[in-house]
Amino acid sequence: MLYGEINKRGTNMDIFLVLGLIGGLVIVVAAMLEKGASVAILLSLEALLVIIGGTIIALLNSFPKGEFVKLPKIFGVLFSSKGQQDPAEIIAQLVEMSQTTRRDGLLSLESTIQGLENKFMKKGLEMVVDGLEPDLIKEVLEIEIESMEDRHRLGATAFTTAGGTAPTLGVLGAVIGLIGALGNLNDIEKLGESISSAFVATVYGIFTGYLIWHPFANRLKRKSQEEIKNMNIMLEGILAIQAGNNPKSIERKLVGMLEPKQRIRFEENNNDK
Repeated sequence: MLYGEINKRGTNMDIFLVLGLIGGLVIVVAAMLEKGASVAILLSLEALLVIIGGTIIALLNSFPKGEFVKLPKIFGVLFSSKGQQDPAEIIAQLVEMSQTTRRDGLLSLESTIQGLENKFMKKGLEMVVDGLEPDLIKEVLEIEIESMEDRHRLGATAFTTAGGTAPTLGVLGAVIGLIGALGNLNDIEKLGESISSAFVATVYGIFTGYLIWHPFANRLKRKSQEEIKNMNIMLEGILAIQAGNNPKSIERKLVGMLEPKQRIRFEENNNDK
């Protein structure tokens, strides 16, 4: 495997998340059409104002400015699969580098490091080449892992807050709509349309809360767990390379950190070589 092969993976949008959002919209529209309701009724500025505007206000009231301004970046993490690396391939890369350093020394990593796109791995290997103490390298990289985990935790908390707020705002929007509808009882022909429009905000609130925000929070937590696992594999591999451990022993140690299915795939790939 070439060193740069891993870095070329995972640069596209997370297609499954996009498909999930589209699928949710299709289900709502199909259900309305089945009941004979007009889809055009969903184009309600009042409902959008209450749900979207209200959710943003709830987040503003929940998080200080320094944290709130970071939230848009979290969407980039959610919708992009960039940085999602196969841990089995990470191990193969680390083992290959350990073979190189055993043969040519740690300084031989300098050219390899320049071609790495993974900032975490690059930073760790640069410290190794610079001759820093293992304890310091471990401390610095563990701080990096904790910082990343904190950022993702903030995003998950924000999505959970939005998910809990949106359905309640939907009820608020329905009440506001009913107030407007019942305030014009003289026009009987428009009363039915006004009442049905009042519940559009409820549809928006439930849809965004339970099909967008709560799933986003869960997805971000899962992505964070996967990234932490990959970073821990890199951490252990980097320290083992610095210690000059045997490549086979490094491989056995890191493979032990994989899930059973990933171990099987790693072994199959090795057997094919």
